[in-house]
Amino acid sequence: MSIEELFCSSKPIIAMLHLQALPGDPAYASGSGMSQVVKAAEKDLLALQEGGVDAVLFSNEFSLPYQTKVDAVIVGAMARVIAELKSDIEVPFGVHVISDAEATIELAAATEADFVRAVFTGAYAGETGIRSLDIAAILRRKKALELNDLKMFYMINAESDGDVSARDLSEVAQAVVFKCSPDGLCVSGLHAGQSVETDLMSNIKSVSRGTPVFCNTGCNKDNIAEKLSTADGAFVGTAFKKRGEFNEPVDANRVKSFMKEVKLF
Repeated sequence: MSIEELFCSSKPIIAMLHLQALPGDPAYASGSGMSQVVKAAEKDLLALQEGGVDAVLFSNEFSLPYQTKVDAVIVGAMARVIAELKSDIEVPFGVHVISDAEATIELAAATEADFVRAVFTGAYAGETGIRSLDIAAILRRKKALELNDLKMFYMINAESDGDVSARDLSEVAQAVVFKCSPDGLCVSGLHAGQSVETDLMSNIKSVSRGTPVFCNTGCNKDNIAEKLSTADGAFVGTAFKKRGEFNEPVDANRVKSFMKEVKLF
């Protein structure tokens, strides 16, 4: 199944469903427990679907600072949220355990996700130290779990962290496409809500050999037409939230307004 067939769109908008802090996270609200996490996720899911997005991606966005090897409770908590919401999910859905590619694959198997997004390749240095990805092991684990239909979106530049190889991003993209069989490439800004230069995405597309290229951060109502003139789709989170602020819940009216612009494109 192609990307277009999965999302029923030639330029899919994949909405971020940011889960609140989870058990063990520094910001976890232990007083209200997991029931509050589920309730908040349900409200965001319904608002995103009401607004007309093509898919949703569940991520542990508020597990700051991110672990390169998450505690087992994080995967368990995310699986619980998705299981409780499964009957309400009306669009394709994906999962992303931030900074832990292996856990992302495990969670996808447990929840029967349609796609995943993560930094699957390379080595990076940042505030939490140095991390190195083992794409060979990741793809072999995907094979062992018989996730043959699982679509994989590769973030070819890690938000906030630097690629220790210091290669040009177009060189990274070429290598990833040649060696690692991505279903899509994601190009990011410095952090959530940070815009990606359209020229950069154009450069990546020129070497992607037909692999779809997605704008991974910073899309909003005012720039989405420009971004989709080059990108094959977008992951959108902050722009869908009240007042366009990262820490706020999803605003269905902002989603509708955004998707109206997409349909005009």
